[in-house]
Amino acid sequence: MKAIGYRQAGTLERDDALVDIELERPVPEGRDLLVEVAAVSVNPVDTKIRKNVSPGAGQWKVLGWDAVGRVAAAGSQATRFRPGDAVFYAGDLNRPGTNSAFHLVDERIVGRKPATLADAEAAALPLTAITAWEMLFDRLDVRRAVPGAANAILIVGGAGGVGSIAIQLVKALTDLTVIATASRPQTRAWVESLGADHVVDHSRPLAAQVGALGLGQPAFVFSTTATDRHAAQLAELIAPQGRLGLIDDPETIDIKLFKRKSVSLHWEFMYTRSMFETVDIEAQGRLLDEVADLVDSGRLRTTLTDILQPINAANLKKAHALLESGRARGKIVLEGFQD
Repeated sequence: MKAIGYRQAGTLERDDALVDIELERPVPEGRDLLVEVAAVSVNPVDTKIRKNVSPGAGQWKVLGWDAVGRVAAAGSQATRFRPGDAVFYAGDLNRPGTNSAFHLVDERIVGRKPATLADAEAAALPLTAITAWEMLFDRLDVRRAVPGAANAILIVGGAGGVGSIAIQLVKALTDLTVIATASRPQTRAWVESLGADHVVDHSRPLAAQVGALGLGQPAFVFSTTATDRHAAQLAELIAPQGRLGLIDDPETIDIKLFKRKSVSLHWEFMYTRSMFETVDIEAQGRLLDEVADLVDSGRLRTTLTDILQPINAANLKKAHALLESGRARGKIVLEGFQD
């Protein structure tokens, strides 16, 4: 089967950074589904792993986690889906990625594809939807108020993949006021189109801008990027006893900044459930089904902004380069393997 992989981690400029390869088609066992991949999206985790993680000697590393496709076969213990079903999911870091024509995935982390979306539109959603959902509702518990705080959430990096879905989930499922950050006219327009009530510029000090909105100090902050750079500002602007969530990888962060306000810090890593096969691993499949329902009812929209065709090494390099530029908006999707 066709796939894209690499044998040595490193920069994108190398000729062998990502190459077209042929691999054996895997066979599903247990609760696995074999999915014929129709579209994949690219996430920052792909570029981080490509730069830093090499496979074993003589092996290929296949990246990619977001995928949409149809079930081609199912393991003997699989019960949620049958061959022919259209599905979407974000995969498992412990297993080969989705940049292959066929892919094995545990059915417990798979959801039904939204019926109202094309394959490319649906492929933009799983990883960011899981990340945003788990942060908002499992980690920050935004439905539980912070006493005395403004009923508001600040989303840092609102125009990115996770921020784009987080804005929509907050507007669809809570009564929180959404303050999103964006620094360019295009990204500002993007977050406003997704439902942000207010937009502030993360290239300037945040605390004064949030204060000028007249809302009071927000109960919640969801930081998707540059948490270390903004930490002092976030500590200043968040409400006492507020809750701060982060998903990026700061080299250092001074958590003492948050002590005097008794602010709690919450990490979200969407691969935790699959990586450790937690007892609630099926929550991700159920979550994705709920996302599909929200999409099909018109309450959530795709965050797709760019489509590259077909799925091959050249186009995957283009997508990685755009992500590494730091100027991506929404999600980049690759669609269709060529025969």
